[in-house]
Amino acid sequence: MIKNSQTSDFIEDNAIVLFQGDSITDAGHSRSNDDDLGHGYAAMVAAWFSAMYPEKHVRFLNRGISGNRVKDLRARWQVDCLDLHPTWVSILIGVNDTWRRYDSHDPTSTEAYERDYRAILEVVHDTLGARLIVMEPFLLPIPADREGWRVDLDPKIAVARKLAREFDALFVPLDGPFAAAATRREMEFWLPDGVHPTPAGHAFIAQAWLRSVGAL
Repeated sequence: MIKNSQTSDFIEDNAIVLFQGDSITDAGHSRSNDDDLGHGYAAMVAAWFSAMYPEKHVRFLNRGISGNRVKDLRARWQVDCLDLHPTWVSILIGVNDTWRRYDSHDPTSTEAYERDYRAILEVVHDTLGARLIVMEPFLLPIPADREGWRVDLDPKIAVARKLAREFDALFVPLDGPFAAAATRREMEFWLPDGVHPTPAGHAFIAQAWLRSVGAL
């Protein structure tokens, strides 16, 4: 099992926290102004963390790109991760690896997903020594056809959990928690298309992230 040299599970002073992923992370963040993290969970995390721990000088960066799959992260990893020298790397990726199977007949096998995900985690570990945060891909069955996507997504969720254990990453559970949240309010309240969060959905993710790093 790969272990990081850093042992603290709480974000240190002067840390650089990088958010990576697809449209859920992207959330309209600026490509020219790093201070504009968009309108999603990344911006909420940064705002809440900064408000709760103003004595910590933590810089938050968002490099999520809408539509990305894990192979896309791997292709841009040098510029959009390694060159930024983050001390923490938070990754949410996987739902597009499933989605493209159903809307474009362009599947990502579980094996390819694991290969590319492992590659980006290895280079972070070996090159940067940064702490890793693996966020669980998630899905709600709305519209109804999304229910059939579970056969593809569930093995990828299992891979994300496996890699989090292997790389001693902090893990942010989201799939089960969203299913539980959907028993309290209708699914549309959280994820209107089963994938993309509402503001409440983004806040739900932000809270889960902050709990996982010990900030809540």
